[in-house]
Amino acid sequence: MSEAALRLERVARRYPQGQGTLEVFRDLSLTINPGELVALVGPSGAGKSSLLHIAGLLEAPSGGEVYIDGAIASQLSDRERTRLRRERIGFVYQAHHLLPEFSALENVIIPQRIAGVSRARAHTDAVRMLTQVGLGERLEHRPAQLSGGEQQRVAIARALANRPRLLLADEPTGNLDPRTAQGVFEMLLQLVRSGSVAALIATHNQELAARMDRALVLHDGHLVEQTLTTSRAI
Repeated sequence: MSEAALRLERVARRYPQGQGTLEVFRDLSLTINPGELVALVGPSGAGKSSLLHIAGLLEAPSGGEVYIDGAIASQLSDRERTRLRRERIGFVYQAHHLLPEFSALENVIIPQRIAGVSRARAHTDAVRMLTQVGLGERLEHRPAQLSGGEQQRVAIARALANRPRLLLADEPTGNLDPRTAQGVFEMLLQLVRSGSVAALIATHNQELAARMDRALVLHDGHLVEQTLTTSRAI
């Protein structure tokens, strides 16, 4: 059996607040395997983004442990965590965060070059990824020349260009109209499934959440796994 792409063990996040402490969540445990899509839902302010940042090694947890592809994050140096993020984790945000002065093709090439991929291979892979997301005719267009849905497709292609084991997405269709959001999600679903990528996707869209393998609700500092008929604390 392959190693879990993401494993959280009793993770907590606390922030100093005035004379006290704000506890966002505590004792959260979660395992996501390759090829599995998990929705992360909950009200604004529940801590979904903080949980994604911890899972992506952008923030350190206040307690507990994070494992990425079997590697224990707390035992890694800053350089090793950076390498792990670059090679094993892809990020997609609500805002696409594309580099405006570069073309769609260049936006997908750049993270590969940073990861040490040769220029020729990075170019070939970027063309392949953008063609897969339906932008084969828009390679040289800059972000301002693309629609919102097209920009987000470029962002997804960029996130998956280095063949990560784990994809973390924070409201990836939140800025899109319903029809465009549906198309972008269908494309994301296909790419994740075909690449055996583990995905944790924060969303307010219950219809999209229902199409994933599991839906986890972050509520009152706890994760609750929800099904169509029942919910249970985990």
